[in-house]
Amino acid sequence: MINTFRTYNPFNILWLVIILVLLRVGYIYHAPDKIEFIFVEPFARLLFPVAYEHALSPVVNVFLASVLVFIQALLLNHLSNKYNLLGKPTFLPGLMYVVVSALFTPFLVLSSPLICNFLVIAMLHKLLSLYKGNDAQSTCYDMGMIVAVGSLIYLPFIYFFLIIWIALIIFKPFNWREWVACIMGYATIFFFLAVFYYMNNRLEQFYTIWLPLTTKFPDRINIRYYNYSVLIPVIIILLLCFVKVRQNFFRSFVQIRKSFQLLFVVFVISGLSFYVKAQFQLNHFLLCAVPAAIFFSYYFLYATVKWFYESLFFLLLIGIVYFQFNTF
Repeated sequence: MINTFRTYNPFNILWLVIILVLLRVGYIYHAPDKIEFIFVEPFARLLFPVAYEHALSPVVNVFLASVLVFIQALLLNHLSNKYNLLGKPTFLPGLMYVVVSALFTPFLVLSSPLICNFLVIAMLHKLLSLYKGNDAQSTCYDMGMIVAVGSLIYLPFIYFFLIIWIALIIFKPFNWREWVACIMGYATIFFFLAVFYYMNNRLEQFYTIWLPLTTKFPDRINIRYYNYSVLIPVIIILLLCFVKVRQNFFRSFVQIRKSFQLLFVVFVISGLSFYVKAQFQLNHFLLCAVPAAIFFSYYFLYATVKWFYESLFFLLLIGIVYFQFNTF
């Protein structure tokens, strides 16, 4: 399977669809009667006065989520090949994104983090263009607006603001105008939101938007460790990827080295921002799926022992399907 996706062959799109469906069969079989879909944060609910939370049946919900994942997989694959992140054209990023986005059952339905992954991919397009781009101020302004829109959909996305500034440190010499442009882009969206609050006589509630950001980082999280056993092959793959990256790091182009530094920053900040939500939500970690898919792809593209990497990937697929049938 891995060798099939190592080459950039349009026929792999068909295989991608087949794997996408197979990794969701278990959940559809055990799907609950109702699935809640919350598109925006409560403070932006005024912008969408229609009751939509339970408007979709479980099958339609999973189907639409699968369509979004498929589109995101193709976009991510295009991004990886456009910026030559893996050193050669391949269809592995698309495959790995489909697999990573099916790790847990909360990943399989429509959710705010899933919607935000479109914004993550759009931001990566702009961030990676900073390396040779000349007009960085307008790019930074656009990214500030993207983070603001993402914050309306899912508040922890606000921490992607840090990613913009870290990317500027990685890719560009310091220019205070670029840093301020990010703030201006973000402020533009929330200025119009403040106007909307004012027109609805709720301006005094506007400051409460950012109160969740003062939430203390949790000391402990109660989880059922058995249900997270599927992460064992994930951790192994990530460790092997980092070993491969370390081996090839100084032999890679400067742009590739900087790009992987950025992807690691995105991975870490996306994961650590989960605590903003009062209630722990596993679907938050979908925000980590984009950089994780690139890391997975790097390992599987340069792995040399076929029986090992094919078995590891097969074990990951089996684990995903098994836990979909045994966690209800």
